Amino acid sequence: MSTLRVTAERLTVHPHGNADALELAQVGLYRAVVAKGLHRTGDWALYIPEGALLPDGLIAELGLTGRLAGSAANRVKAVRLRGELSQGLVCVPEAVRGADLAAAHAAGHDFAPELGVTKWVPPIPVHMAGEIEAAPDLVPWIEIEDVKRYPGIFEPGEPVVATEKIHGTACAFTLVNGVPQVSSKGFSAKRMALRHDPANLYWRAVETYGVPEAAARVAARFGMSRVAVFGEVFGAGVQDLAYGASGRGERPGYAVFDVRVAEDGGALRWLTPAELAEVLAETGLPAVPELYAGPYDADLLMELATGRETVSGAGAHLREGLVVRTATGRRSDVIGGRAIAKFVSPAYLTRKGGTEYE
Repeated sequence: MSTLRVTAERLTVHPHGNADALELAQVGLYRAVVAKGLHRTGDWALYIPEGALLPDGLIAELGLTGRLAGSAANRVKAVRLRGELSQGLVCVPEAVRGADLAAAHAAGHDFAPELGVTKWVPPIPVHMAGEIEAAPDLVPWIEIEDVKRYPGIFEPGEPVVATEKIHGTACAFTLVNGVPQVSSKGFSAKRMALRHDPANLYWRAVETYGVPEAAARVAARFGMSRVAVFGEVFGAGVQDLAYGASGRGERPGYAVFDVRVAEDGGALRWLTPAELAEVLAETGLPAVPELYAGPYDADLLMELATGRETVSGAGAHLREGLVVRTATGRRSDVIGGRAIAKFVSPAYLTRKGGTEYE
């Protein structure tokens, strides 16, 4: 899930191909369906992204009572409206009317706190939860931003690598001076680890696939005291997309998508895609499928983000999307970190009965 920020954005307005009373307001590469005539190209408005929870007052003001997702009908979710994909909300609430939205955009101002907008946090199923303890040396997983929100992350034609994005639950494993720590994405962000429990989904995955031993080999190879291995745990019982695996038995699905290393007191660094491929081959850890390596082409990659999954080898269901990173692992000033972004399939966003546990 991406970082939640409500920001002021300049709009480009397009006609809606299937509705005379509707238009499409574009922010970055996102498009949100809006009432015709409400906005014009060049106007400034707020963009509220998917995964936002809105307070009742704002929902009523925007005329969205009973029209949002979730049991409380307060969550922003991607939908198709008269055939067009609508991602997020574009609006100018009463609370910001008269404000200098261009200046707010330039300053990077986040309007979420003053509007009472918060981030939706998926519930944690019992089999994914566990007793937790403080783990200050644990390396947390980071949020990956959607390329539609930040289309300038990559340069046209620069070498990139795209891997399949698996719909499971992220497992953060850290080996600190030989001591293993296991966490979920949500707990790792709080520097909390799950106490060892063979029945816990994350511990089952790392122990079944030999992650502690593999991490020790990576530490020895690079001469590092801290190694973080990030993998996706998946299968039936984990999320609605199962990839032919089961998360309920002793061997859940598991695939590594990133590794980060550091010396004592040193800065953490991500392995490049080439380094990652080498260490996974050497250690025997399963890797997420690589679907593309070549010059960056946004249209080609967006097309590749759709289709059938390749994890099971049988195309069991739709593909969630791609994770794209540069071949060099360079930093992006656009997002203030490593140049990495997700490309999400529209079919995945609008599927019925989807789960989004972390």
